[in-house]
Amino acid sequence: MPDTPVPDPIVAILTALPLEYEAVHSRLGDLRTYVHESGTRVKVGQLEGTPWYVGLVRSGEKALNAAVLTERVITWLRPQAVIFVGVAGSLKKDVGLGDVVVATKVHAYQGGKQTPEGFLVRPDAWHASHRLEEAAFDALGSKAHFKPIAAGDIVLDDEASTIAAHIRKHYNDAVAVEMEANGVVHAAHLSGRVDAIIIRGISDLANGLKNEADVSGSQPRAAANAAEAAIATLHKLEPIGATVLPGPAAMEPQAHYGGDHYDNRHSVNYGPVTGKVVHNYPPPPQL
Repeated sequence: MPDTPVPDPIVAILTALPLEYEAVHSRLGDLRTYVHESGTRVKVGQLEGTPWYVGLVRSGEKALNAAVLTERVITWLRPQAVIFVGVAGSLKKDVGLGDVVVATKVHAYQGGKQTPEGFLVRPDAWHASHRLEEAAFDALGSKAHFKPIAAGDIVLDDEASTIAAHIRKHYNDAVAVEMEANGVVHAAHLSGRVDAIIIRGISDLANGLKNEADVSGSQPRAAANAAEAAIATLHKLEPIGATVLPGPAAMEPQAHYGGDHYDNRHSVNYGPVTGKVVHNYPPPPQL
C-alpha cells in the first residue's frame, strides 16, 4: 500500500467495463493514483460541490471479480459507501434503453439444487442500503426505476431461453439483469459496516438484439446515464456524522464527529473530548 494516507470521507465507485469506468472518470476532477500492494489501482479525487472524495476502481466482469475487488477496496480505502455503476439488460417492457435502474434489491438467480423432480430454487438476495437509496431517490425521483434486479454470471440475450423463463418465474419483480451486483453487495454485507447500492443504465433489452443495440451506441449512453445518477446521488448524500444546519448556517462548511480529537482548521487538539472535524480537506498528496 502507499505510504500516503487515503483522504476522507471517501466513497468507492466500482465499474466492470472500460466504457463504464470512463463514464465515471469523465465526471470527476483531478485524480491521483493509489496502488495497492497487490497491484490494484484506484483513482482518487474530490467531487466538486460535495465533501466527498471518490475512489474509482475497475473490478472487471462477473461476480467473483467484483466481490474480491469490493472486499479489497473496503479494507484498503475504508469507504463510507460503495456504489457499483454500469449497464444492464432490461427484463420489463416499461424499462427502456437509456433508463436508469437503482436496485432496491439484488437477486442472485443461479442458486439452487437440481433434483430428479426438477430444479429447486435456493435464492440469495440483498437489499440496498436505505441511506443510499434515500439519497438516490432525493436526487433522481421519477427519473429512475427503483426496483429489484437479477444478477448471475450469464450474458442474457434471449427472452425465450430457459434462463429467462427461470428469472420470470422465480424473480418476477426484477426489472433488469446483469453480472456483478451479487458479488458487490455480498462483499459489502460481509464487511458489516459499508453501505452499498447498484446503479445501472439499460443498454439492451435481453431479447436477442443486444449486438444491434450495442452498435447503435446504447452502451455508452446507458453508462453515461448511470454515472450521472451516481454523481447526483453523492450530491445528496451526507457523510456519516455530518451536522445538517438549518437556514443560512447550512451554507457553512458542515462537520462530522471526529472521535477523541478535533481538527480546528488543521490545528489538531488531542484529548478526551467530543469534537468535530470541519470538511475543509487539503488535496490528496501526489505520489
